[in-house]
Amino acid sequence: MNKSNIATMFGAGDVSTFLGLPSCASPDQVTAKAAILGVPSATPYTSVGPYCANGPDAIRAAAAPYAANLEHMDFDFAEPLLPGGPPDACDLGDLAHGEDSAANRAAITAAVSAIVDRSAVPIVLGGDDSVPIPMLQAFAGRGKYTIVQIDAHIDWRDEVAGERWGLSSTMRRASEMDHIERIIQVGARNIGSARPQDYADALAWGVKFFTARDVAKGGIAQVAEAVPNGSNVIICFDCDGLDPAIMPAVIGRAPGGLDYWQTIELLNAISAKARISACDLVELMPDCDVDGLGALTAYRMVAAMLGLVCRQ
Repeated sequence: MNKSNIATMFGAGDVSTFLGLPSCASPDQVTAKAAILGVPSATPYTSVGPYCANGPDAIRAAAAPYAANLEHMDFDFAEPLLPGGPPDACDLGDLAHGEDSAANRAAITAAVSAIVDRSAVPIVLGGDDSVPIPMLQAFAGRGKYTIVQIDAHIDWRDEVAGERWGLSSTMRRASEMDHIERIIQVGARNIGSARPQDYADALAWGVKFFTARDVAKGGIAQVAEAVPNGSNVIICFDCDGLDPAIMPAVIGRAPGGLDYWQTIELLNAISAKARISACDLVELMPDCDVDGLGALTAYRMVAAMLGLVCRQ
């Protein structure tokens, strides 16, 4: 049965890029302020394979119904999503990926580095949560950075089944990079891969944690206060940091995550006091979605980051 949808009412046509943004053939040809880059996979564990590889396509598909209406009011910004004039953003499509994880990582680092060389902000659509590691490596030698990670899990395992570059080790690997001077982790809850020693290691390194319970009790302002004024921030956004009521499309659902407005207010507060240097949104698993709700939420999170970056 054909289902009616809002795209029909909005007059949307077929688009293949995020929100119908102009496409760009190569990272070294970017001229816009922000560049969307799909990264289906980096270093998946053998036990699950590239289980989020369809994430970038699902996010673009969820955004497509609104592509014809970018000039309409977006009430999350109290004005159109993108500032006036031609869109100052482009979509590079998806990086090719295969079973060679080292090659996947090298391609991600090279692409992100090329985008940054063009003075643009990369907005990476994953893909599993190992994708941020090579993205972060692209910023080596470019200054000092603060990571704000939104995630149900702290990702401080040194290795899992011998794999040191997988999704449970993202923040551990980040902590070993000289250009990462601060890590703020938001939304941890329930049980994940971390052992007590992993958490102790993170605290000893200097991580500032705001668990989901901390946010529920004390609000989001305390997180924003931990971000230094004028700092360069890289946002690492794992979909399972959100409550499954709005983000069911993840492999490990856990109740009690951040809600939509807590997350939007946090992104706005960061943008108001710091420069967003890069963003990623990872771990959207379309196979676990419920009527496209998770993909819709992911699209809105990417749209929020895109709108903020284009206003910098």
